[in-house]
Amino acid sequence: MIEIRQLQKHYGSHRVLHGVDLDVAKGEVVCLIGPSGSGKSTLLRCINALEAYDGGHINVFGETVQRASKTVHALRSRMGMVFQRFNLF
Repeated sequence: MIEIRQLQKHYGSHRVLHGVDLDVAKGEVVCLIGPSGSGKSTLLRCINALEAYDGGHINVFGETVQRASKTVHALRSRMGMVFQRFNLF
């Protein structure tokens, strides 16, 4: 359902995501837990194509997730996220 391989994201010289690999199967529930600034929200934003990533790849429902993709709106309509606070996103 979600496959992430070697995901990279930088903000200038600051590396936020470095080689993230993740598989989430259909029906599986996943929690991202970590300290402030560890890249949790950035990872979720990349999965939903709200943030462009610098390297690696993300597949959701068998489709490659890219910010400029024509199918990104249809893909987002099939995904959901829950945040601790609404203003964190």
